[in-house]
Amino acid sequence: MSASRLVRLKRAAVLSPPLLWTFVFMFVPYAILFVYSFWVQKYPTFVPDFQFGNYIQIATDPQYLNVILRTLKIAFFVSLGAALIAYPYAYFLVFKVKSPGVRMALYMAVVAPLWVSYLLRAYTWKTILGTTGILNSFLMSAGILSEPSSVFLYNQTAMVVTLTYVFIPFMVMPIYAVLEKIPRNLTEASSDLGVGRFRTVLSRSQLEKAEVLLASVMEAGGYASTTSERPATQLSYIPSRAAITGVVASGLWRFGVVRSAFGGA
Repeated sequence: MSASRLVRLKRAAVLSPPLLWTFVFMFVPYAILFVYSFWVQKYPTFVPDFQFGNYIQIATDPQYLNVILRTLKIAFFVSLGAALIAYPYAYFLVFKVKSPGVRMALYMAVVAPLWVSYLLRAYTWKTILGTTGILNSFLMSAGILSEPSSVFLYNQTAMVVTLTYVFIPFMVMPIYAVLEKIPRNLTEASSDLGVGRFRTVLSRSQLEKAEVLLASVMEAGGYASTTSERPATQLSYIPSRAAITGVVASGLWRFGVVRSAFGGA
């Protein structure tokens, strides 16, 4: 057996299990849902059929259209807020922080919340923005409010704030990885030509635009109810714990804390 064929067999052996897992547990359920979308719903089940009534209902029913538009609007503002915070933070870590220890500590400050339950992090903002929360207590102690206000909770603003906090790590880490790979001699040459460092970095690092789009898709997948009967932080999208673990491991490997991004492998 030739060496090249042996290498291909090794690659196939390594890639087959995750690809099979992805196919069985992601693409197959998506395919089943796609087939169900053409069936007729007769509670509590679906009757096999081939019709486009479900899609027509989504396109014509104002209730569905309002939910879609509200979801896209919230995803846009969350993506914008997360990008405005994540990019300067990653830029500061890469170009301003000189000490590796301080850089790792600040990096882990972003990563550490991923180890906490998603729902717990969302509920924390309910505690902050609630009538007995920190924000109301501060405003009352400062004399701005005479009594607690419920205006900070159970609305779209509260959802944008909460989701921005939740998704900032998913935007900071890939942007940091892109900025870190920019050669310093290129930034120095650009500076010699009269171009500012921020413009140089922005023009050289195109990948973070894709990361903003990815975060937007993740945020749009988190349906949030804004009715008064449900908390504004009640979300159905929960990031995979395995995905979070992989992101954390990659960060630790980048700083040399572990030898591999896959633990002891």
